[in-house]
Amino acid sequence: MRKFRILAVAMSAVLVLAACGPSEEDGDGAGDGDFAGETVSVLAVWGGAELESFEAMVAPWEEETGAVVEVESTRDIDAVLQQRVEGGTPPDLAGLPGPGVMAQFARDGALKPLPQEVQDVLNDQYDPGWAVAGTVDDELVGVFIKTALKGLIWYNPAQFEAAGYTVPADWDGLTALVDQMAADGTTPWGIGLESGAATGWPGTDWIEDFVLRQSGPEVYDQWVNGELAWSSPEITEAFEAFALWASDEQYVFGGPSTELGTAFGNGGDCMFSDPPGCYLHHQASFMGGEAGFFETNFPEVAVQGETYDFFVMPGIEFEGVTSAGDLFGMFNDTPAAQSLISYLVTAEAQQIWVERGGALSANKEVAADVYPDEAGRKSAEALTGAETVRFDASDMMPAEMGAAFLEAIVNTVQSPDDLSSILETLDGVQESAYGG
Repeated sequence: MRKFRILAVAMSAVLVLAACGPSEEDGDGAGDGDFAGETVSVLAVWGGAELESFEAMVAPWEEETGAVVEVESTRDIDAVLQQRVEGGTPPDLAGLPGPGVMAQFARDGALKPLPQEVQDVLNDQYDPGWAVAGTVDDELVGVFIKTALKGLIWYNPAQFEAAGYTVPADWDGLTALVDQMAADGTTPWGIGLESGAATGWPGTDWIEDFVLRQSGPEVYDQWVNGELAWSSPEITEAFEAFALWASDEQYVFGGPSTELGTAFGNGGDCMFSDPPGCYLHHQASFMGGEAGFFETNFPEVAVQGETYDFFVMPGIEFEGVTSAGDLFGMFNDTPAAQSLISYLVTAEAQQIWVERGGALSANKEVAADVYPDEAGRKSAEALTGAETVRFDASDMMPAEMGAAFLEAIVNTVQSPDDLSSILETLDGVQESAYGG
C-alpha cells in the first residue's frame, strides 16, 4: 500500500535458491506440485529484515516443490511494475501499490484471478473484509501477505502514572482525558504528517477512523467507492473531529506548523521527553515492538509496557478497526505461481514471518502467542478479534482521489475555517477520479 510501503527499505535484486527437491509428503497448505527446475519471479518493495523474512517464509515451499523463488526489490514498484506490464514481461507475482491500482490492472487483463485454493483459505481463516478488499468485479485478484493495524493510540504508561491519568474506557472518556491534559498545560497529541510526496497520510488515517467509528461500515464503503460526497454530513463530521485537535496548538505538540514538518515516524517522540511534550500518539502497529519506531528512536528509553503501550481508538457510534497491508497479485497464471500464492496465505506461511517480528497476520489461525513481543500480540488480537475490519480507505481509492485526500489533510490543518471549500474541491476530484 502506498502508505504502508513507505516503511520498506529497498534493496537490489536478490535470488533465493532452494537446494532440496520436493518432499514426498504433503505439507499443510504448502505447494503440492512438482516444480523442480522452475522459477517463480516476485517483484516486491521489501529489503533488509523484511526481505529476509519473506525468504524464510517461502523456503518451506521451495523445499517441498523444488522450485526457486527469485525476488527483485525496488523502491519504485509503481513505475517498475507498470513498465514490466506494458512491456509484456511482468513478474509472476508482485506487490501491488494499492487496491485502486489493483483494480485497474485487473480490468486491463494484466492481473489474473487467483485460484480457488486461495479463496477457500480466505473463507475459512480470514475476516470477510480481506477478500472484499482483494476482489474486483466479483473476482479475487489480490491477497495480503502481511498487515498492520491502524487506529491505535500510543501512550507512555510511566508518564501517565506520574500525571495521574488512566486509560479511557470509551470515547467520552478519551475526549474528557484530552481536555484534561490540555487544561493541565501539556498538549495531548503528538502528530507527525511529513512523509515526502505522501505528506499528510497519517491524517487520512484519522479521517478513516472517524468515518468508521462515527458513521459505520456501510457509510465507509460508500465513501471508498465514490458513492458518498466528501461534503456529505458524515465525511464533514469526520474532518471536523480531526481538525478540532490537529489544527489547534492547544491540542497538538508544537502546533500545526510543527505537525506538518515532523516526519511520521517521529510523531510520538514527544511522549518520551521529560517533562513530556505530549501524552498521546495516534498511529499504526508498526510504531511499537522490537522492530518499531519507538525502539529505534529511543533504544535506551523505549520499553514495552513501561514507557510505551497502546489502546485501540474507542468506538463512537460504531465499533471497528482499520488496517493496511502488503497486497500481492498474480500476473502470470502458471501452476507454480498459483501454488506459491496459495501457500502464502496459509497459517503455516504467515506464522513464519510473524515469529520473526515486524508484521501482523490477518489469518485467524495464527496464534497470538507466536508473536515475539507484547505489542505484536496485542495488535494481532485486536485485529483478528475486531467486530468490523475495514481496509485503509485512501489506498483503496483511485490514485487521483488519494492524492487529493493528502492535500486536503494539509489544507485542513493549515486552514480549518476553509473546510467547506476543501471538501467541495474533493467532490470535484471525486467526480473526475471515479469517472462520474
